[in-house]
This record gives sequence, structure tokens and C-alpha cells, in this order.
Amino acid sequence: MTSPVLPSHGRARPLGLAQVTLTGGFWGDRQAVNATATLAHCEAWMERLGWLANFDRVADGTTGPDRPGWSFSDSEVYKLLEALAWESARTGDPEAEAAIKRLTARVAHAQDPDGYLNTCFGHGDQPPRYSDLEMGHELYNTGHLLQAAVARLRTHGEDDLVRVARRAADHVCRTFGPGGLDGICGHPEIEVGLAEFGRALEDKRYVEQARLFLDRRGHGRLRDIPLGRAYFQDDVPIRQADVWRGHAVRALYLAAAAVDVAVERGDDELLRAVERQWEHSVARRTYITGGMGSRHQDEGFGEDWELPPDRAYCETCAGVASIMVSWRLHLATGDVRYTDLIERTLYNVIATSPSADGRAFFYANPLHQRVSGKPADPDEVSPRAEAGARAAWFDVSCCPTNVARTLASLHGYLATSDDDGLRIHQYAPCEIRAELPGGRPVSVDVETAYPESGTVRVRIAADADAPWTLTLRVPAWAAGATLTEGDRTRPAEPGLVSVRRAFRAGDEIVLDLPMEPRFTWPDPRIDAVRGCVAVERGPEVLCLESRDLPDPGGLDSLVVDPRAVPRAVPGGAVVRGRVLDLAGRAWPYPAGPVGAAPGEWFDVRLAPYHGWARRGPSSMRLFLPVSSDQPPPQGE
Repeated sequence: MTSPVLPSHGRARPLGLAQVTLTGGFWGDRQAVNATATLAHCEAWMERLGWLANFDRVADGTTGPDRPGWSFSDSEVYKLLEALAWESARTGDPEAEAAIKRLTARVAHAQDPDGYLNTCFGHGDQPPRYSDLEMGHELYNTGHLLQAAVARLRTHGEDDLVRVARRAADHVCRTFGPGGLDGICGHPEIEVGLAEFGRALEDKRYVEQARLFLDRRGHGRLRDIPLGRAYFQDDVPIRQADVWRGHAVRALYLAAAAVDVAVERGDDELLRAVERQWEHSVARRTYITGGMGSRHQDEGFGEDWELPPDRAYCETCAGVASIMVSWRLHLATGDVRYTDLIERTLYNVIATSPSADGRAFFYANPLHQRVSGKPADPDEVSPRAEAGARAAWFDVSCCPTNVARTLASLHGYLATSDDDGLRIHQYAPCEIRAELPGGRPVSVDVETAYPESGTVRVRIAADADAPWTLTLRVPAWAAGATLTEGDRTRPAEPGLVSVRRAFRAGDEIVLDLPMEPRFTWPDPRIDAVRGCVAVERGPEVLCLESRDLPDPGGLDSLVVDPRAVPRAVPGGAVVRGRVLDLAGRAWPYPAGPVGAAPGEWFDVRLAPYHGWARRGPSSMRLFLPVSSDQPPPQGE
């Protein structure tokens, strides 16, 4: 079966990528842009900057300290290879297949005879192998190589890329296994790569090495740094940790690996530890967008309730990693909390990063942009992760390739099966042709304009010989949803709603989700947005851009009336607001609270956050201050 994640057992089973086909809509369109523009864009930039030539120089013996790119630039090539493997399998695109073979050949020529593969260490005048486990990223790079090989193995079979990865994995096991180096990588990733590679090859050695790395972490094996060992998650053993901390992407990749190892080894204690960390971190350290990471200094989690919108980091890669963790937890437990968070993160982090043409990206995803960014030069590398405009490429360009591999395999996250039927978790126009245990085929077509519309129509495409259960996820925000089968309509409470029968071709099940825009109030312990309100519509978080105000300079002085219910308009919503007169203040701390605004109330237009800055640079905010003379209704 072709799927990014294939646990040997669990409460839910992922459908193979060949069993689900996106046929258009919000995600189908983005997947198509990824295929036609983003993949080639990533390869072109890596060629231009010499990141691909790094492999050639190792192969011909000319590499040295002048090697271009950061120590982790090899991983971008591997993430691109993974995306190309999923894409080649999805469409049979000959250009994707040619790119795989072209890149694989260059990578393979750089591999040392003992399986070691890295372009930054161990050759010529470069530092010795594994001489900087804290920041060298050698094992991190290998982890991404293994994930690329998993994609190729599951979609194509054994080939040169898989053979390269097998030699690299064997080298890691020999070097860091029992009796070898007692070390770990400063950036977790080798663990999740080894675990999934072991599954794909049905070789428990690799899963065992992943477990060994996991159990070593948290005991101070890495050198301390000014940011502290929490940056590497080397401060507390993973089984004892109660919350995610330190560098967000590192923490989440580690958690994903822990779920993989827990499931394969039947380690309930380890699985419960990750569930506990997810619950605490989602409840207290996650933004309304699903974004994770509130500190720029370490791209990391802050303390509980430390969620400032204007300093939100919310790295795109952390969004990808969050989905990796939540999907694995869902497959293990069947709990829809995890697929709820996946939906939130998909629409408000993953969809936000790429430009409409798939050739520019956000690295960080703040919730408040105080000053309009400058238009990014499409021919220049951005040196900064934080900007008010999407950039064509970054000095650290982990996010574009992470977006590419996620979109290329996105249809694998839409649905699962269990012993009794089919569960649909994410709503998009698609065709599902799956097989239940015992060889029972199920065929359904999903028609929807979601998230613009809340109507999801599931049409049965083939007769069934025996009853089976169709289950649909009702998002946590969707109070008031209904399910219609034939002439019967019934309430569909948040969670799961099911229909069981021997379906016939042409049968229709219709889920109607309420899509009226709604106010969302932050927990009062989030000091940075106390006295503010956000607006959501369906799975989308909405925002206000300065372009949509009569006076763009009024963004920071706008207040809204919380008693006026948000009203839907095409492409977004409007709320009732007015602008405070705050001009000419010589001191920002008056003796009393700012009084009622003298201006007239007017309609303030909000649009989906994922589309901000697509019309050009602008200032933006997601949380809107509430007018002091219009307190929120009682009980809210």
C-alpha cells in the first residue's frame, strides 16, 4: 500500500494514495500547482545555489570548506525526492520520474563505500564525521533520505534510491547501535525516518535503532548551549515530559517518531506520554491557526499561554510536523481530536505558506503584521524567516520542500478504514476506491465546495454485497450540523456520525456543516490578546488586512462591537467596527482607559488568513480589540 505512514496496527488504517484521488476544489487545485510549479521551482533554486552540486563535488573529490549552503541543505534534496516520488505515483508524470532518477544518480555518486552520505562532513578539509552532533544535522539529513526512500519503495519498489538509503541506514545502525557511539542528533528526524523505513522493509533493526535514539534523549548527551538543552529536547526523557518545549520542529519530529516506535513495539507508556504532551501543548501552547512556536530566538515553544500574535513564529515546518504527529496519534487511537487539529493546521498554516503560483512561501506565519512588508524579489534569496511577503527562496529553505512533500501526499490524509467501514476526515472533492478487510470493496465520490460551502455530498459509486459503515467527522466547531440520508435529516453532533447499511450505487449521504462566521474568544490567560476577539468561518480563521480599511493606517486603532454578530459575505465576513482617535499622543500610558470612539460604526471586511498578502504587502491582524463601551455578552 502507498501511504506516508503505515503502522503495523492501530485503531484506524490509512488508505493508500492510489485509493484516494483529489478531483479539484481547494486542495485539488493546490496539489496541481504544487505539481506543475513548486517541484521544479525547488529543484531550480537548489541547482542555482550549488546545493545539488555539493553531491557532485563529494563524488569527484573537490569538496571542501567552501561548500555552499547550511549543513542541512542535503535534506532539502531528500524532501524534494520524497515529494517527487509521491507525485510520480499520483499522476505518472514523466518529468517527475525523470527528476527522481536525475537527482538519485547525483546523490548515489556521493555515498561513501561504508554507506555514510553527507556533503558537509568527512571529506577533504571538512570537519570529521559526527564531530558536531549538536548542530551538524548529519543524522537529520539521513532521516529525510530514509523518508524519501520510503515514498519510493511504496510507490515504485526497490531502486537505486532505496539501495542508497538502505546502505545509509545500515551505516547508522553500525555506528550508533549497541556498542557504537552513544550519541544522538541535535535535530530529531533520524528516528522517524528509521521507524518508517523499518516498517516499509519489514526490518525491525531500524525500528530498534529508532527506539535506542529515543531512549538516549533527555539525559544531557548533547553539549549545553545558551538556549539550553530543551532546545534539543535533551533535558527531560521523552517518557517523563508533560509538554512540548524547545525548538518546535525538533519537538514535533521527535514526538512523531515516538508514536511510531510505541505502536510497533506495543509500548503503551510511550504512547500515553505523547498523548499527554499533545493535550497539554494544544490546550496551552498552540495558536488559533494551529500554528506552534511562539519564540523567534529558538523557533520554539514558549511557556503556557505565551502566545503573542505579533511575535508568533508558527514556522510552516512546525505545521507540517504537527500534522505528522496528529495523524500518527489518530491512526493509533482513532480519536478525532487529532484530525480536528489537522484540519485547522491545513487551512491556516499549510495553505497560508505558498503563493497562488506555488513559487513563493512564508517561513514564519505571524498573526499580526504591524508594518507592511516589502515585495520580495523573485530572483533573490531571503535572509530572513520573518517577513510580510512570501519569498521565492530562503537562506534556510526547509519550508518550501516540506510544503511540497505534504501537498504531494495530501490525499493520503483524507480518509481511513477500520474493520467495519470507511471514515472520511477531511472534506474535498475526491474519489475513494478502497477495500475493507475480507476484500469488501467500497466506492464513494465526494462532492463539495468546502470550505466555501458546508455541504458535503457523499455518493455511493458501487453496490455493496453486505452492510458496511460510512462514518463522517463532524468538526468540533460545527454545532448544529445535520446529516441527511434519503428523506430523513437528523442532527450530527461534533465528533463522528455514521450510517450503516448495504449501500447501493447512487445512494447519497449529505452532511451539512454550519458555515456562518462566528466570534472566537481567547482564554483570558493569553495576556497578549486579552480584550480581543477573533472571527472564524468553518475551518478558516479570518483576518483583517489594512487594504480593506478606508484608512489603512487605522488597523492599530480599530475596535469591534462584539454584540453585532459577524455576517457572511462572499469570500469572508464583515464585523461592525470603528476607529479610535489616538493621534497626537505624546505618552502611550494615559491616566485612564481610552473612552468611546467618536467615529461612526462601519462594516469591516475580513478574509481568510491563508490568503493574506496575496494582493501585495499589507499590515494585518487576526485578533481584533473589543470596544470598551461594548462589552461581550454575559457568559462569553
